[in-house]
Amino acid sequence: MNKILYSFSVLFLLSATAFAQKDTSKTQTIDITSSFKPVLRNAVKINFSGTQLVADTSRPILSYTIPSQNLFYAYQPVALRPLALQQDTSLALGNRNYLKAGFGSYSSPLIAAGFSFGDGRTSLITLNGEYTAAKGSDLKYQDFSALHVRGAGSFFTAKNEVYAGAKVRLNNYYLYGYDHNLYNFTKQDVRQQFQEIEGHIGIRNIKPNNLDIKYDPSAYVSFFTNKDRLSETTLILDAPAEKAINEQLSLKLRLKGDFTNYATKNLIPNNFNFANNILQIMPAIGYNTDVVNLHAGVTPTWTNGKFSWLPDIYAEIKVQDQVFLVQAGWVGRYVKNTYRNLSNINPYLDVLSSQQNTKEVELYGGIKATVGTHFNFSAKAGWVQYHDLPLFVNDTAGIGNKFQLVYEPTASNLRIHGDISYISQDKFTLNAALTLNGYTGVRVNRKAWHTVPVEFSSSLRWLAFERLTLKGDLYFFNGGNYLLKGGGSKSLTGGTDLSAGAEYKINKQFSAWAGINNILNDKYERWHNYPVYGLNVSGGILIRF
Repeated sequence: MNKILYSFSVLFLLSATAFAQKDTSKTQTIDITSSFKPVLRNAVKINFSGTQLVADTSRPILSYTIPSQNLFYAYQPVALRPLALQQDTSLALGNRNYLKAGFGSYSSPLIAAGFSFGDGRTSLITLNGEYTAAKGSDLKYQDFSALHVRGAGSFFTAKNEVYAGAKVRLNNYYLYGYDHNLYNFTKQDVRQQFQEIEGHIGIRNIKPNNLDIKYDPSAYVSFFTNKDRLSETTLILDAPAEKAINEQLSLKLRLKGDFTNYATKNLIPNNFNFANNILQIMPAIGYNTDVVNLHAGVTPTWTNGKFSWLPDIYAEIKVQDQVFLVQAGWVGRYVKNTYRNLSNINPYLDVLSSQQNTKEVELYGGIKATVGTHFNFSAKAGWVQYHDLPLFVNDTAGIGNKFQLVYEPTASNLRIHGDISYISQDKFTLNAALTLNGYTGVRVNRKAWHTVPVEFSSSLRWLAFERLTLKGDLYFFNGGNYLLKGGGSKSLTGGTDLSAGAEYKINKQFSAWAGINNILNDKYERWHNYPVYGLNVSGGILIRF
């Protein structure tokens, strides 16, 4: 019975399990239907309603200083090239080569040429030369010729520039200032031929070095001769340096030696041979601000073994920015009276038997001003004291065609100078300058022979239109005193020299030029017995390439 019940219980459980598995395999779902749709409400914006601003009735003051449009640079900027492009080794710096030729009255040829080489960054070399001559018709041997050939070059490194140059000069003058009715000379007898070969070399830094010192040492040498009469050799060593302490203060030091040896030739009864040397040490302090520019120093000098000191003090004070300057100074210098320097002033100078250098000390004051953007002017008055002032005395005992050099131990000069300029870009330029000299204290010599009391010069350059350029020059002077035979003296009448010229640009390469000199036909004398040429006309062509 128990077995039956047990079997029946097992069958019941198995059947219940099978039924439960069958029921769990069924899927039941619930469908919900609703008309509600969720919606996001718009955000509420905050609106500001400010009051209206009050109008500002005050006028703003805006200041802007326009630079003066009167600066012109010889070198024009070159267009920048991106680094990705290949560097062009042949940098175009414009038409740097030219050839000028012409001819004029008084049988006066003119030939000039100039050439430039280099890229302007690592090197730059220029060569130029000029030849001109003239043959007068009023007096016999009133002739002149000049040949000048010059060369200069600069070589640039990362921090320095090495520069050098040379010059050859050949000038022919003729001592025609004598009485042609009394004397009959040959052209060789009255020839005054000057020959000079000179050269210089130096180095200067173009970027600050580790010590922030600027330097520019240089050497200059000159071999000068008056053919068959004399020879003169000059060597100049110059070493300036400057150390900046800060933006305002700087220290300066300059050492300079000027050595000359002079010797005559074929001079009767005997020749002269001597040296003329000057040594200078020039320490100074510089102080530069927006208001004042001050230079203060002293110059100990040994001239031919004689010691003296020279003042070296000058300043500029700005009264109004970029408009008005007040300048003042107490400065001194030595003017070396070599035959070369004196013959550049008076080419009819006789040979020298001695040389004395002139000491000049000047105390001056003046103003500089700029009015508008084009007009500039300056004026300066100074009191100059001379020691051993050179004077040119015409020969009254001999033929009369040479000048002797004499010295005035002490003399003074009240010198007044003024200049004005009006510059409008590169289209119009007008310059004028006036110098007044009042020599006093001349005792050994009765007069300040052949000095110039009044001197006025003016020049005009006007680009009338794109192809035509006009120019004009005016020079006026009041003559000094000269000796008369018999012991008297007389003043030169002075002179006025007016000239005009024009250049017409045909195209980029060719131009035509013409000039008229001494339009007033004033045959004045700067040196007694030596009248200048009268009215003369010249013209020619100019080629740029």
